[in-house]
Amino acid sequence: MKIDLIIAYVQRYEFGHERDFVPPITGIHLAAITPAEHEVRVFHQQIDKIEINTDADLIAISFFSGFATAAYKLAVEFKKRGKIIVAGGPHVTYCKEEALTYFDAIVTGEAENVWPKLLQDIEMGRLQAIYTGTPCDMINLPTPRYELLPNRFFIKKVIQATRGCPFSCSFCTVPSLNPGFRLRPVKDVVRDASYDKFKHWWQRKVVWFWDDNLTIKRPYIRQLLNEMIPLKKWWLTQASMDIAKDPELLDLMKASGCIGVFLGIESFGADSLIDANKKQNKIANYREAVKEIRKRGIAVMAGFIAGFDHDDEQSIINMADQLMEIGIDVPFLSIMTPFRGTPIYTKLKQEGRILQERNWSFYNGYNVAFKPKKISETQLLHAHRTLWKKSFSPLYSFKRILRGLFTLRIGAFLLSLFMNSFYSYKRIRKNYPIDMTKRTDINKLVQPATKVNKINILQEETIF
Repeated sequence: MKIDLIIAYVQRYEFGHERDFVPPITGIHLAAITPAEHEVRVFHQQIDKIEINTDADLIAISFFSGFATAAYKLAVEFKKRGKIIVAGGPHVTYCKEEALTYFDAIVTGEAENVWPKLLQDIEMGRLQAIYTGTPCDMINLPTPRYELLPNRFFIKKVIQATRGCPFSCSFCTVPSLNPGFRLRPVKDVVRDASYDKFKHWWQRKVVWFWDDNLTIKRPYIRQLLNEMIPLKKWWLTQASMDIAKDPELLDLMKASGCIGVFLGIESFGADSLIDANKKQNKIANYREAVKEIRKRGIAVMAGFIAGFDHDDEQSIINMADQLMEIGIDVPFLSIMTPFRGTPIYTKLKQEGRILQERNWSFYNGYNVAFKPKKISETQLLHAHRTLWKKSFSPLYSFKRILRGLFTLRIGAFLLSLFMNSFYSYKRIRKNYPIDMTKRTDINKLVQPATKVNKINILQEETIF
């Protein structure tokens, strides 16, 4: 059977991306767990032209809520051509009935345990509407199919060592999407990190861990990093701020080639951290934590969210200066988004604050899908754009690059140089995040060509 795996995407910047940095792991992982008798291709709508008139027997589309409109448009077109279409990803988990009006079947839960059965059922002519995966034990997972990635991705070696997160941030779906916290065998992770069949030296050199919290299990991460030292790679990951209190771990991260760590700082407001259920973050410790990590020459990337109930316009805009003051090398700036399956969605829905008239394109991290408490939707969007423009101004970007030149190891400096130049160039070109209120072409949601019968739906979770 011929299978096309599509990672749906909706453009989030006015002119798109000047450079496509790193791919999601979903498509190449799903291709890797597909039985060998099937022929698989992987398409990333972000950069690939989707072949609507493909000769594939099965179309599988993965997407999160912000890209649902694109996925549904593709589904309608493929349905017109008589294709079997299935879907997975966070969105279909929490919007099953909606998704089933567009797709012949959906996969919820983690795909490893149900994907082969779905393919077998198609061949036997007995496709079910819902395939509910269970948490994967992470044993014997194959190396992702890196050879299926388009050449336009700057970094290609994306891997996963752990799955899940022990924290329960109010805006995050991970605790329900990936329940528990599970570990892959170290030998399997090292095997994937050692994969070197790439064209460019930096694609062989850089390992990007797509983990939600790689360093939580200290004995595991110490074993993994000791095994990675001989590989002489540069690697990046996401972790909790508590690593700054573990000097031995930080030293090991440096020795094993860590060049960047992403921290979910989220806010400089104590009340906003309570809104986020980020009890592990202490504002007074931000500067020292960043200092301890950067002392090892490791770049600190950090996420900040605008739009918690205690935020106002000025507190949001002030974050531009505050993140500079504590020494962040690469900031990531988003608007609080109430994804279904999160505590914050439940709260806002109960309070009648979800903007029902705004469709899924507003759930992309750069737009407003709810009624803020202290300011209006327009004020929140304006404050975020002001924060974004100030943070990535040529002056602030140059300061971060210059600071990194004297304090970061070579790989970390190159990361800071690339990412700050990337966003600063957007700022100079006025390639701002799209205001979806002005994009009727994106916001129009197509109707399905044919509808699948709705059935009772009980289960949750997915990462397809």
